Amino acid sequence: KDIVLGISKYLGEFFNKEPGFRAVLIRNGDYYIALRKRIEIARESEADLFLSIHADAFKTRNVSGASVYAISEKGGTDEMSRWLSDQENRSDLIGGVSGGISLDDYLWEDDLARTLLDLSRYKSLSKSFDIGEDILEELGKVNKLHKKTVEQANFVVLKSPDIPSLLIESGYISNPGEEKRLGSKRHQKNLARAIFGGVRKSFIKNPPSGSYLAWLKDGTNMPTITYVIERGDTLSELALRYQVSFKRLKEINGLRSDTIRVGQKIKIPTG
Repeated sequence: KDIVLGISKYLGEFFNKEPGFRAVLIRNGDYYIALRKRIEIARESEADLFLSIHADAFKTRNVSGASVYAISEKGGTDEMSRWLSDQENRSDLIGGVSGGISLDDYLWEDDLARTLLDLSRYKSLSKSFDIGEDILEELGKVNKLHKKTVEQANFVVLKSPDIPSLLIESGYISNPGEEKRLGSKRHQKNLARAIFGGVRKSFIKNPPSGSYLAWLKDGTNMPTITYVIERGDTLSELALRYQVSFKRLKEINGLRSDTIRVGQKIKIPTG
């Protein structure tokens, strides 16, 4: 729990410093969030990607390496995948939460609605695989990989049909050498940087519709808000507040200087 929170906090910092990205952490301290609630938080935040960061253990001490998992409705790609998903899915019992989540929770009475749900699920899974491959490529630069392809397992937290979702095994604390590395802040930061790099690369190639990255790619449909300049405002402060690059803020508004005046209206990207 300490290792994965450390990695996640570094990951959040990397995302929040990058224009066009915003991180929402499921937790910020030592407390348990039910598996179903984690998915709800992602949906309420209108997330374009859900990442579940883990540092797991296996029955033997020699297993090591980072892995990336996508959902599988039919079970894991191998024995270890099935074992790990069984362990993770029982975590609600340890955390004092009863009940789980199943794709059956999304049953629809209308045939058309069910078809649309299946299409959404297929699209999310396809995108999950694409992003997962880019993350694996970056993770392989800083850590041994357990497998070089995205694996599949029936993890509860990956079962949202409308949000691309990945579970990342940063390593195995059951392996003495890997446990020591995972306890290092430097290694945690390197892992976070690699995960961030993979997501960033994937999103630049295939940005979410209506996002800032999509606007950068095609120059259209950029979501913005209109802001009225108040006394004391500066462009640099507004850029920091709304997590937009200073240069991009000037470009969007066609500003040739850094000077702004009270009452002036400017566009600020929100994607």
